[in-house]
Amino acid sequence: MMNPTLNFHVKLLGFDFLSLTQQPSSLSSSSDPISFYRKGKPISRVETVGVVVSRELKSCKFLKFLIDDGTGCVPCIFWLNHLDSPYFFRRNPSDVRIMSKIANNQAAQIQLGVVARVRGRITSYRGAPQITVADVVVERDPNAEILHWLQSIKLAQSCYNVNLPIAPLNR
Repeated sequence: MMNPTLNFHVKLLGFDFLSLTQQPSSLSSSSDPISFYRKGKPISRVETVGVVVSRELKSCKFLKFLIDDGTGCVPCIFWLNHLDSPYFFRRNPSDVRIMSKIANNQAAQIQLGVVARVRGRITSYRGAPQITVADVVVERDPNAEILHWLQSIKLAQSCYNVNLPIAPLNR
């Protein structure tokens, strides 16, 4: 049975994200040569909520920012190079333009001091984990950050820290 934390966005607090361990990936087809583990369980996608405390924009390339939830600062990279990236060359040009416009609109909303919800894939940059952002939303609810805290703690206790029984193989 495959580990369920590998296929969905795991809600993590900053200190938990920063304590992820890294190992070279055993999957040869993986696009990222590093695998990330939380308490021995592999995870690939995360969600976090916090205040934007740092922002660096390289126009038409990327937005680097830090999300601080009070337990740690999570580095995030949001790629904005859809129109120039070879990754998108095989896609329909009108679809790529729409994706680029959406990404740039989301990036424009990420300003210092806003509370943002970030979802994305865990990658490594210079040996440290970061979130390669898939989507980001500015939270309007003043309780969003504390709700994320409570959900993260509850999920850690009820799901992430629970060892699943391994079903025997029927041959």
